[in-house]
Amino acid sequence: MMQPTPTSYNAVAKILHWLIAASIIGMVALGWIMTDMDKSPDKFALFQWHKSIGITILLLSVFRLVWRLLYRAPPLPANMKKWERYAAQVVHMLFYILIIGMPFTGWVIVSASSLNIPTILYGIVPWPHLPFIAALDNKKDIGEFFEELHGLLAYGIVGLLVVHILAAWKHHLVNRDDVLLRMAPKFIHPLLNWIGQR
Repeated sequence: MMQPTPTSYNAVAKILHWLIAASIIGMVALGWIMTDMDKSPDKFALFQWHKSIGITILLLSVFRLVWRLLYRAPPLPANMKKWERYAAQVVHMLFYILIIGMPFTGWVIVSASSLNIPTILYGIVPWPHLPFIAALDNKKDIGEFFEELHGLLAYGIVGLLVVHILAAWKHHLVNRDDVLLRMAPKFIHPLLNWIGQR
């Protein structure tokens, strides 16, 4: 039996979207703050939080991808140009690559570290290193490569976020379609509608 075409994202998709978005913005800010800090117990604690939130983002992102494959997204507005549709698909695909790839590169960095500091998620749940990384002889080189990649992905995700946010508001304020409303929580629809009418 075919599912009816949705007009909005379902509640689970919305919760995952906003939870992951808020976590990523916080993580990027936290990452830049703690890398400029001198070695201290506070820096160590921030790294532990960074690892905990990063693994959480990884797990949520994989779950979000599975959820997206199981439940259809609402169709794009009929009046969207072909290049806009293509751009939207590319941006969403890149987002999935980055929100899964970025925390995974962090996991590789931790696994390749010679310090071998254990990861205890939120100080409660032990999280293993990647065994195929930790056992390699050249893990120092691997760790350095993935550190560079992790930083580049951070810049990439910030750039994509800016594009994504600007495109959403362009749809709302210029195109005056429902693209922004489809992912927004219901309780802020009146505010968004009021802004869109200005």
